Amino acid sequence: MKHPDIYSQAQLMELIQEIGFLPLLDSGIKGYSAEEMVSDDCRYVMLPDGGWDWPLWKWKGPIVTEGNVVYGKFFDKKAGFISRLWWQDFYNYRRSQHPLPQEGSIEEAILLTLQEHGSLITRELRAACGFTGPKMRSKFDGYITRLQMGCYIVTEDFVYPTDKHGRQYGWGWSLLTTPEQLYGREACQCPRTPEESFNRLFSHFKRLLPDATDKQILKLIK
Repeated sequence: MKHPDIYSQAQLMELIQEIGFLPLLDSGIKGYSAEEMVSDDCRYVMLPDGGWDWPLWKWKGPIVTEGNVVYGKFFDKKAGFISRLWWQDFYNYRRSQHPLPQEGSIEEAILLTLQEHGSLITRELRAACGFTGPKMRSKFDGYITRLQMGCYIVTEDFVYPTDKHGRQYGWGWSLLTTPEQLYGREACQCPRTPEESFNRLFSHFKRLLPDATDKQILKLIK
């Protein structure tokens, strides 16, 4: 995918609005990820003192909280950005492929807990749902990923711990919520059928990624 190098958060936001969909990291399609599109100066680097710097990682929070971009694990269980202009069709089709969790299921319990609290960071949600035993973290993360793939859960922001000087550190925690809670129910309603939404999505990706195979495009949509 041809594009100018991205040097700032504002440029990345503009690009997302222009193309509609952008995986954060490797998408399986050469050149089609924020990681590959940013300039070398904005990529991950280890510092001499053992720390790290990654401007792209720091940009994603402000981009999400600005309100015009939806963020979550949407692309083959990998994280990425979706413009609000395309969210309705994406949500519409994905929900048709991922029906509401069954009554009494773990996925339903997770959603009900999240709806009750409004938003929770991942570890708080995990504890509230009782996933506190050994090896429960990865199991719980699998449920969260499936719910994000179905557009039932999105990331509202990223929360970072602070040291004794008030400085943020670490990779941060995802603050999770539902799209209805974050954007309102109207933003999640689409006037088209799921099939019509799929056709719009597929045509858009074909124009956006002319060298990608149909199989690669379907992995992004489904």
